[in-house]
Amino acid sequence: MSISDTPCDILFFGALGDLTQRKLLPALYQLDRAGLLPADTRIIGLARGSEPAASAATSEANLRRFVSEQDLDTATVAAFLAKLQFLNFDFGAALGYASLKTLLDEKPDRARVFYYSTAASIYGMISKNLHDADCLDKECRVVLEKPIGHSLASSHQVNADVAEYFAESQIYRIDHYLGKETVQNLIALRFANNLFGTQWNQNHISHVEITVAEKVGIEGRWGYFDKYGQLRDMVQNHLLQLLCLVAMDPPSDLTADAIRDEKVKVLRSLRPITDDIRDSHVIRGQYCAGEVEGKAVPGYLEEPDANTSSNTESFVAIKAEVRNWRWAGVPFYLRTGKRLPEKLSQITIHFKQQPHYIFDPEQRALAENLLTIKLQPDEGISLHIATKDQGLGKGMQLRQAPLQVSFAKAFDMDRVPDAYERLLLEVIQGNQYLFVRRDEIEHAWTWCDQILANWSDKGDPLPYAAGSWGPEASYSMMNGDGRKWHEQK
Repeated sequence: MSISDTPCDILFFGALGDLTQRKLLPALYQLDRAGLLPADTRIIGLARGSEPAASAATSEANLRRFVSEQDLDTATVAAFLAKLQFLNFDFGAALGYASLKTLLDEKPDRARVFYYSTAASIYGMISKNLHDADCLDKECRVVLEKPIGHSLASSHQVNADVAEYFAESQIYRIDHYLGKETVQNLIALRFANNLFGTQWNQNHISHVEITVAEKVGIEGRWGYFDKYGQLRDMVQNHLLQLLCLVAMDPPSDLTADAIRDEKVKVLRSLRPITDDIRDSHVIRGQYCAGEVEGKAVPGYLEEPDANTSSNTESFVAIKAEVRNWRWAGVPFYLRTGKRLPEKLSQITIHFKQQPHYIFDPEQRALAENLLTIKLQPDEGISLHIATKDQGLGKGMQLRQAPLQVSFAKAFDMDRVPDAYERLLLEVIQGNQYLFVRRDEIEHAWTWCDQILANWSDKGDPLPYAAGSWGPEASYSMMNGDGRKWHEQK
């Protein structure tokens, strides 16, 4: 019997939290709708405070809120809701885990997935309590949500606490970007196509741009975000994972450790951002009042419950360098921020121009080939190439045109599966290649800690108007190297 056919218990700590309600339960619903959940699956929500009936009602309401109406039908919804059970208790109290043990023992010999959708600071406590209540076995799995810690030291402690009760092969550290179709297609694009495989190095690539932009501000998460900031919240995980997938050497195969070994090599090759280069390689900003889509929005320090003296960054731009043979001299420009003009996650590979240019000098910029890998909002890949402009009397005028693949259109898909759907399916099936190994987390924190060191001595973040692309200094960083961000083209 394969693991996908084995009955499964999926348990969510923090079942009434925003992540579980907005993303995780809808993802499981879509898997169930597609017939991908194992038979007789139980989904057990664990939360504090609320009564089980109230938790069930909240979850049904949010399922109807966050799943597209066209994907909801009476029979499928009813079948999915029948899989849900709720148990409400204090995660720090042994009595609640005894009740959980009783519930699990009602159906033994099942795969168990424990999903920690809580603060990382209590991962160790939950693990210990599960162990002490005899809820764990050698086949169970645990999913850890990011961010795992706020520094190398705190990350090491969280990982060590969980490792007391789970082997590394049982731990699934999640970064939802790795579940996106486009990210996985990046591996196929690079390693299945000789066209790109032979060009993927410093001989042919000028620079790489990775942008993760958000239109939203804090959205009521002031207490959480102000402790972390954009570098800890986004760069340490999402952007560095994307950088690794772009920069890594070909793995020997597609097994989890082969891929993760190559990613670790990239992280170890990153040039340290030491104090002497921090000002020229890192730009941090904080949004002030402005307009997004024509609507006035407050500045970071004007958000509800704000600490008006906070110097937490809501924007970061970094010039990163991978010091190895493949990428010598190729800068990776990373950028992420809140209250930017659009919601956008994309990787842009800028290829070098031909060494000898014979066309109109004023059109030289059109001869740059760009490979754009868009993760959201519309997942797809486009290659910008130069062609002759069509029509009589135009001579050899150039124009740039994209060769474009939209996954939804190319594969006749009504919808592109959400990243959490794939990641939850991989956990259920026991596949780890889309998850982050402990040494990856710790190498990423080592690099980010160097950036964070002494930030408080460097003055306040640079202001930028909400609705703009960040501080002007981020443009100066690129333009000083003779390059431009994608929106400047």
